[in-house]
Amino acid sequence: MGNNLKQLLLKPALLSAGALVTLLGIGFSHAQTYPNKPVTLVAPYAAGGDSDFSGRNLSAVATKLIGQPVIVTNIPGASGTIGSQRVRTAAPDGYTLLVSRGGSQAITPALDSSTPYKWNDFTFISLLDFNPVVCIVKNDSPYKTFPDLINGIRANPGKLNYASAGAGTTQHLAVEVVLSQLNLPSTAAMMIPYKGGGEATTALLGGQVQFICNNLTTLVGQIKGGTVRALVTSTASRLKDFPDVPTAREMGVSNLEQVMGWSGLYGPPGLPAEVVAKWQAVLKEVAVDPAWIRGNDTVGAIPAIRSPRDTESFAKEQFDLYSKLGAQLNLKK
Repeated sequence: MGNNLKQLLLKPALLSAGALVTLLGIGFSHAQTYPNKPVTLVAPYAAGGDSDFSGRNLSAVATKLIGQPVIVTNIPGASGTIGSQRVRTAAPDGYTLLVSRGGSQAITPALDSSTPYKWNDFTFISLLDFNPVVCIVKNDSPYKTFPDLINGIRANPGKLNYASAGAGTTQHLAVEVVLSQLNLPSTAAMMIPYKGGGEATTALLGGQVQFICNNLTTLVGQIKGGTVRALVTSTASRLKDFPDVPTAREMGVSNLEQVMGWSGLYGPPGLPAEVVAKWQAVLKEVAVDPAWIRGNDTVGAIPAIRSPRDTESFAKEQFDLYSKLGAQLNLKK
């Protein structure tokens, strides 16, 4: 509330009832009317990816709850920074929001000093979902279990290849974390970069690489279809739909639990508290909506709606994790 309004409200005897109502309306009209037009939800990666899924899963339910269309707009490019920057510089009125991702909001700011924003240059609204990482091999691979794969890496240093969407991505860092915890050098397995997670999976199926570690949401179809075999998951407990896949902790690589794709809901800096509160109320209903839960189940995403404070704390932990990994692996630039 502005100082002038505070001063006037401290002197109600000087105001008519009508004037007082007018002044109160200035302070609270936004909360009463928001939203009164469509809300744009920017997904900073291409259609079909995790940010696109999270945005559309939220949009389908939130549109009904807020009484206005929530329109997902894909603005990909530069590791998610183009779409993210578009939201960071948007008017802080609640009509342009961001599907934040671990890659664009934690990894890239941690590793690349030229990123046009910092990890906390946004208004935190909530997390949306977690996308656990699974390490997979082709169905005819001689490596039937995770220990088989690790023994193969130990026995043939530098001979086994894995695919990623490039240095500093989740697919790359997940493998680095595993190798590090097992006291193996980065060169024990060789990374082959591709343009995206889809191409990485295609490379595995084509026999160009021996394994990949990627977000479960992009691999559910292949795992259920039997074309690939999951060896380990980064979740703390076994996956409901894949109870035979052991956890990282069970396999002695508990640090892999820290590497997980995730989506959140962010706004531009300076987003009014009333708008954040409105979305928190909406998200409480989203969290128990059967359609939203079913959408997450379909792709193996884990619901993760949180308070703004908890969201900020988690984002900070993720930024610190990748800053440390970047320094250790000499990935910072």
